[in-house]
Amino acid sequence: IGAAKLVVVVAIFLLTFYVISQVFEIKMDANLGHIFARSALDAAARSTKPPRYKCGISKACPEKHFAFKMASGAANVVGPKICVEDNVLMSGVKNNVGRGINVALVNGKTGETLDTKFFDMWGGDVAPFIEFLKSIQDGTIVLMGTYDDGATKLNDEARKLIAELGSTSIANLGFRDNWVFCGGKGIKTKSPFEQHIKNNKDTNKYEGWPEVVEMEGCIPQKQD
Repeated sequence: IGAAKLVVVVAIFLLTFYVISQVFEIKMDANLGHIFARSALDAAARSTKPPRYKCGISKACPEKHFAFKMASGAANVVGPKICVEDNVLMSGVKNNVGRGINVALVNGKTGETLDTKFFDMWGGDVAPFIEFLKSIQDGTIVLMGTYDDGATKLNDEARKLIAELGSTSIANLGFRDNWVFCGGKGIKTKSPFEQHIKNNKDTNKYEGWPEVVEMEGCIPQKQD
């Protein structure tokens, strides 16, 4: 009888061990499956992550076009930003922006940066700005963005020179308006790249200033 009890006890023990081991293995398999499933999901998420385009624009530019993105200043606190072909040409971080109209010049054939300057249109003189505008060579891409106030010292001559670069809004640019523009010297048509928000105390995002204006696009490379 004792031997029979021992056999039963051993059998129960072995059965219990077998059941536990089976359950454990199933749980292990389930955990491994979960891990592999998560890895597959993570890989899928990585593969479906939207690609990053130059200057962070929303879609890739076609061949023989330069990608650009720009933003006006925010009130008198954050300066404007101009990026072309993934190169930040002007920004507060680069410490090369200032109150007034900020201008970046880019070679229309190569995309090379030619010059960056800002002209104070509140406390400064418009004459140096006019001379600068007159000196721009044909085939040059011209990008402009306001910061704080870009209009007070603008006169008819300066506005006419900017209009000749393809701007339509420059005639109406007023005190503390926000404006971004991309045109070119020698352009034969009006530029499609321009954004303008009027300074209006009823709609201003910041006290005394409208919201930031942003713009992106693809500039056709100048052909011979």
